[in-house]
Amino acid sequence: MKLELRECTLKDINTLQQISCRTFKDAFADANSPQQLQIFLDNAYNADKLGAELLNKYSKFMFLYCDGELAGYFKINEASAQTDLHDSTSLEIERIYIKRGYQRMGLGGYIIDKAADTARTLGKKYIWLGVWENNLKAISFYKKHGFYKIGSHSFFVGNDEQTDYIMRKDL
Repeated sequence: MKLELRECTLKDINTLQQISCRTFKDAFADANSPQQLQIFLDNAYNADKLGAELLNKYSKFMFLYCDGELAGYFKINEASAQTDLHDSTSLEIERIYIKRGYQRMGLGGYIIDKAADTARTLGKKYIWLGVWENNLKAISFYKKHGFYKIGSHSFFVGNDEQTDYIMRKDL
């Protein structure tokens, strides 16, 4: 299995929008109302919002290719782009999404390792992320990779307020 990472640019906005909507729906459609899910997708993954995120110098989207096929993506944030902690010694992994056909192949762990490598290169002391409190498989996965819970914050799917655990991994 050959893995490659490629940074997303504005030229990739349509592909980014498609994979963002597809993987979020795959992960959370069963646990949310169709109306609230659509509100979220329309707000979080519209071209204007994604374009602004792509242009933010403190954020980076990376596509993950497996044997030449787009398998997933992730987004990292530092400084003011972070969604919560805004700690200059940390790097946030805001999104990790793998397409269904590529799950359970070690790609999530690969992404965490690459994000941790980036954080070390930037002189960060830890990486962190938010994970829905009811996503027990993801929480278990993150714990297996050295993350531990340090708090929580609200996450809205449409108008539905949910709770994300904030999890940290020391480097």
